[in-house]
Amino acid sequence: MTATTDHRRSRTGPPAAGHRGAAAPAGATLPGVTLWRRVADQIAQAIAVGTYGTGTRLPAETELAAHYGVNRHTVRRALAVLRERGLVRPARGSGTYVEAPRLAYPIGTRTRFSEIVGASGRQAGGRLIAGAQELASIEVARRLGLKPGAPVVRLELMREADGVPLCVATTFLCATRFPGADRVYAARRSMTRTLAQFGIADYRRGATRVTATTVDLGDAARLDVRPDSPILVVDSVDVDADGRPLLTTRTRFAAERVELVLES
Repeated sequence: MTATTDHRRSRTGPPAAGHRGAAAPAGATLPGVTLWRRVADQIAQAIAVGTYGTGTRLPAETELAAHYGVNRHTVRRALAVLRERGLVRPARGSGTYVEAPRLAYPIGTRTRFSEIVGASGRQAGGRLIAGAQELASIEVARRLGLKPGAPVVRLELMREADGVPLCVATTFLCATRFPGADRVYAARRSMTRTLAQFGIADYRRGATRVTATTVDLGDAARLDVRPDSPILVVDSVDVDADGRPLLTTRTRFAAERVELVLES
């Protein structure tokens, strides 16, 4: 939830070049605050009217500074505010891009990433980051109905919409039932198509648990978000037509790009 405060203040112009005045008394309006907020609002308006379309790169900080008649520090502060509003996102070494509106992501008995993203008019993408066979922990075994130490296939996945990372996920499947699932997913790039390869025509959500936390450094790099950014964590179990567990997944969504909709 974002709280917005309306401060009534007088507008002031930029300070004279090279002037370093005394600190303003408590409660006074600082010219710098007025400037970066004004620049942020003007860029936001340009985004709203389509001057900068979704996915386009904003002009460089030096160009924005020249356009608005401010210094780069003011522009940098304004862009930070726009990021907090979810309007833009920086890409390391590339620039700052206009962010797409948050994707409404419904979670119900039938949750399919590609279908959800496609229904929003965006192009779904997915890839395997890493895959391995290992022994099931007590928790993973419980979710899959296996004995602790049973062989499982672990998939580390990246999911995108129009090339923008939405989430990363860790999925476990029974290695006996789905041997080589990591290689199949690498080729198919879809969990639905991967399961179909093993004769699973359809599946449904058996259980879902949603929590929130802050992103760790590894996921921050993969999602291209700041290390202190909030994420939505979805722990789930998907089952076959007979209710037998097929896979269990922990998905970490970038909260600035997705809103979860829980369907009854």
